[in-house]
Amino acid sequence: MTITLFPPRVATRPDAPRRGRGIAADILVVVGAAALIWAIIRISQGMGASVDLAKAPSSIDTDPAKLPYYAARSLLRMFIGLVASLIFTFVYATIAARSRRARTVLLPILDILQSVPILGFLSITVTMFIALFPGSELGLECAAIFAIFTSQAWNMTFAFYHSLISQPRDLTEAAINLRLSKWQRFWRLDVPSAMIPLVWNTVMSFGGGWFFLTASEAVSVSGKNYALPGIGAYVASASAEGRLGDIWWAILTMVIVVVAVNLLFWSPLIAWAERFRIGDSESLHEPHSTVLSVLRRSHASDLTARVMSPLITLLDKVFGAVMGRTQPVLTVNQTRRRAGDSVFTVAVVAVLLYTVYRIVEIVLEGAGVHEVGYTFLLGLATMSRVVVLMLVVTAVWVPLGVIIGLNPKLTSVAAPFIQIAASFPANFLFPMVTAVFLACHISLDFGGILLMALGTQWYVVFNVIAGASAIPNDLLEAADNLRLPRLMRWRKVLLPGIFASFVTGGITAAGGAWNASIVAEVMTYDGTTYHAHGLGDYIAKWTASTDPNHGAHLLLGIVVMCVFVVATNAAFWRRLYALAERRYAL
Repeated sequence: MTITLFPPRVATRPDAPRRGRGIAADILVVVGAAALIWAIIRISQGMGASVDLAKAPSSIDTDPAKLPYYAARSLLRMFIGLVASLIFTFVYATIAARSRRARTVLLPILDILQSVPILGFLSITVTMFIALFPGSELGLECAAIFAIFTSQAWNMTFAFYHSLISQPRDLTEAAINLRLSKWQRFWRLDVPSAMIPLVWNTVMSFGGGWFFLTASEAVSVSGKNYALPGIGAYVASASAEGRLGDIWWAILTMVIVVVAVNLLFWSPLIAWAERFRIGDSESLHEPHSTVLSVLRRSHASDLTARVMSPLITLLDKVFGAVMGRTQPVLTVNQTRRRAGDSVFTVAVVAVLLYTVYRIVEIVLEGAGVHEVGYTFLLGLATMSRVVVLMLVVTAVWVPLGVIIGLNPKLTSVAAPFIQIAASFPANFLFPMVTAVFLACHISLDFGGILLMALGTQWYVVFNVIAGASAIPNDLLEAADNLRLPRLMRWRKVLLPGIFASFVTGGITAAGGAWNASIVAEVMTYDGTTYHAHGLGDYIAKWTASTDPNHGAHLLLGIVVMCVFVVATNAAFWRRLYALAERRYAL
């Protein structure tokens, strides 16, 4: 059974002329596909090169002529990490949204994973992947890709999870009435209904991956420095040597890469996602993409449909039989439910207590009790920066994001620039910003707030714009017909309409700000390292340390950061999530 609940807008217009297929479009698509395949094969050949990791270089050649190759290597890592993040998002978020018991465990784990800093993952994964691929650069490549994955996956998972729990009830009833299998419901209802916010958050996550590219391609673990060919490692090497000229070349290259990716990939994807908008009336403005127009004028879509149709039919039969059909919510035996909940709770508590016991044992033996209090004070210092950052970002970008998301002309002008700005790795600008701080005698304790904001504000921006653009046009037309005053329109329609999206962006931005503190609270420029008092600086320091007890100190820093993030989410963001689900779901 093939069901299309969200057909393309153009196809629903009876007066829309049908454009014929063009041979020029076919040629462009074939040449582009051939060039892409050749580039992937050519670039991927260097990922498995033999290398003596004991003598691995701690920096790379900063010759600007090598920047195109470095950028291509970094871009390939980014897209591999993006594919892994998308698979993780679909599996993890769906289980969390559909299973009550799983949700009680998976959401706190997601909070913890989001709060674990990139360097915290790298300190473990670099050694693990090197052991898996001895004598090969593939171990370092896998560690870098995994670090990129950890910078992308959590935001996408939160966005998709929220879309599932706030899904219009009509879609669930439709799945039951149409006797869809759970597999069919996922691909024909769940994914399409979440497509717009998921695409926007994927764009944002990709930009977040660029932000941590330097940390993933040039990392210091246990006193050993590793560097991979990539634009992130290039900037790290040039910054350490104080070579601003080389950094400007890297910024120019990065601008070209970001614009090209936005033009060839993100813009077509955002325009295509408009076909999944929910509502009885059409959007006031549909994004346009020249690349998508070329694809639609070619025979690529017909060929893809013919190739994929048998595979889709086979998957529907196989997974439909395994997963069963969508069932209505039935009255369950309360005694059996309570018994199951009790067993589940005991198992979770037992695992949690053992984990806490082992962490306390390691920390007390390697760091001591006095270090715990000192680390919490550093956590409070970083938290104060995160709070100031979130207040400023919310006050600035919530109204601007709503205005941009609702105004067709402004959206068409501003959205491409915002996408490019969000995708550009802000830490590439850190050396120049640090030079300004030094010239103006600004301490990194205060300047670190700006550095953190450069990389995390876009989570709020994208989610608010996505939320505003996803408000059903029926509600906007009703507000216009009722002639609501401006203040009431904001209170009754606009802010409730984007509230859930803002919460998704806020929780991710706050978690990302904690992660960004590791990059923003310690800066190396022209051979000198500058520090801000905070937890990020503490973690970065002990990650690179050769002290025999560095593992205990690093674990303490990571645990304290997780405690702050999880406590904040539980006390503040989770309550806002519940409010969004209870009062502001469609």
